[in-house]
Amino acid sequence: MTDGSARVDAWLWAVRVYKTRSAATSACRAGHVRVNGDRAKAAQPVRPGDELRVRISGFDRILVVRQPITKRVGAVQAAAAVEDRTPPSPPRELTAFVPMRDRGAGRPTKRERRDIDRLRGREG
Repeated sequence: MTDGSARVDAWLWAVRVYKTRSAATSACRAGHVRVNGDRAKAAQPVRPGDELRVRISGFDRILVVRQPITKRVGAVQAAAAVEDRTPPSPPRELTAFVPMRDRGAGRPTKRERRDIDRLRGREG
């Protein structure tokens, strides 16, 4: 584009936030992309300095546009076009322990069910 802007879906694809442009378009349609705090349509232009909040796998990434690009470029150029302001995720050891059963293990036995109830605080 000549005015120093790019479509938000094309920019997200070009800087490798999404693997395909159609995935970026779908994310915009689903409301997972916000430009400067407002929900973005796929064709909304982004300019240098705009802040994007992109929800990917349940987490928000905060990106700032440094350079509007519309074509997929090399990784070094793509990294130069975006500033990632996403806060670091919490360390793994601080997350709560969630007991999980192996998939396909069948129904829990009576003893296992009592242990599960005890873990969940439902002793009766």
